[in-house]
Amino acid sequence: MPETPRTILITGCSSGIGLCVAQGLKARGHRVFATARRPEDVGMLEKEGFEAFPLDLTCSTSIQQTVEQVMSATEGRLYALFNNGAYGQVGAVEDLSRDALRAQFETNLFGWHELTCAVLPAMRRQGEGRIIQNSSVLGFVAMAYRGAYNASKFALEGLTDTLRLELRGTHIHVSLIEPGPIESRFRANAYLMFKKHIDPSASPHRAQYKAMEARLTKKGPVVPFTLPPEAVLKRVIHALESPRPKARYYVTFPTYLFGTLKRLLSTRMLDRVLLKTSGGGSR
Repeated sequence: MPETPRTILITGCSSGIGLCVAQGLKARGHRVFATARRPEDVGMLEKEGFEAFPLDLTCSTSIQQTVEQVMSATEGRLYALFNNGAYGQVGAVEDLSRDALRAQFETNLFGWHELTCAVLPAMRRQGEGRIIQNSSVLGFVAMAYRGAYNASKFALEGLTDTLRLELRGTHIHVSLIEPGPIESRFRANAYLMFKKHIDPSASPHRAQYKAMEARLTKKGPVVPFTLPPEAVLKRVIHALESPRPKARYYVTFPTYLFGTLKRLLSTRMLDRVLLKTSGGGSR
């Protein structure tokens, strides 16, 4: 257990990684402020004993209200932020509308950026803090038919790397968590957004979409090396509690594999591996 309990704000706590991390950190004695978009999920978190608030990352008013509530509860102090709330928009790049791409970035990037900027002044005043960003293996390699999600995570990595450089010497540490496949509702949510934004009948990618829909709606893990969310919790604990947190934390075998292959292979060879791994987009 940590010698000093910390205060931490976590986004996307309705299920999966966010809920697991909130539960795990609370069990270690940290004061966790858990957030979710839907009121029923906020109610669930409150029943579990969390200090819980509604938070819609696409809404500036919601972000500011949440930060004000947390600061009021902590007398203006917050040690850490774990940005986690996100979803994956699947679909071929040529089938993505501007609205679909904008919606992906509003949740996965712009909301995280605004929330981070809103809590940084408190961390600067207290002279310490932690910003932990839940990225993805798809933040440094791209897979077919995941263009919107790839782009949002690539952008997150660039923004986070820059923030880390700019906060050098402030004792505010910035870390990226880069998971591969993790057990969660990610596929179910991705399928809902696919149905909302993509019209398979009008696309030259109809065959790939048929296979993709079968994968997204299949019960149970369908990707090899899928790990439970506790694998991410382990890295978040280190990023939060270690006196020397890492800039990056790999999670799952695919992340280690593609991190190595990206350094060793030519772009052409890496493309072949990525296409095969993703089944040309059908997996």
